[in-house]
Amino acid sequence: MDQAVDAVNLGAAGGDLSLWGLFMQADIVVKIVMLALLGASVWVWAIVIEKFLSIRRATRDADRFEDRFWSGGSLDELYDEVGARPTSPITTVFGAGMGEWRRSARTGTDIRASGVRERVDRAMAVAIGREMERLERWMIFLASVGSTAPFVGLFGTVWGIMHSFAAIAAMHNTNLSVVAPGIAEALFATAIGLVAAIPAVIAYNKISTDLARVAGRLEGFAAEFGAILSRQTEERA
Repeated sequence: MDQAVDAVNLGAAGGDLSLWGLFMQADIVVKIVMLALLGASVWVWAIVIEKFLSIRRATRDADRFEDRFWSGGSLDELYDEVGARPTSPITTVFGAGMGEWRRSARTGTDIRASGVRERVDRAMAVAIGREMERLERWMIFLASVGSTAPFVGLFGTVWGIMHSFAAIAAMHNTNLSVVAPGIAEALFATAIGLVAAIPAVIAYNKISTDLARVAGRLEGFAAEFGAILSRQTEERA
């Protein structure tokens, strides 16, 4: 690194304290850190929007399906209409349980046997696990950005301050007008890190709570549906 050249650049660019000016005046390492943090921030917001839309859609579909499920209609007709081609988490769970129950009935298995109920419950549990895994995709990225972005920004700040001090030393001038721009460039990296981390942490906590509600709703429906199938089995017996 040529400190004399850096000193000249630092002094010449000292008047531009706009965000763009701070970025353009920063060292190449700090620029890379800033760009990485900005990219992470954009990806965080894309994930947040996708998750909120997915959870909202899953909740809306669950409301509609449960209205039909508890309306007293035929479960066989409901399965033929939505369970065989599920389009939402709750219809996937219903389709998995009803499909296993109907397969057992078709093969001549005594549907009163405890093994049938266990297979139905297992099929619904597997369906819940797969649906929640799909809904929770990219959550680890939100957690990672929320926990590491401030430290990545701090690394950029430390590197930028070291670069600025080296250039200031070459100028032999500690005037505030010379020192301030370099420090501002370095601190800008930490600011971008916080901009990426704060929404990621807030969104992760909110989405995790919403996903827990969705999982609880699916598990509750699976338990109720299993009980209904058991009652129907006993009535047929």
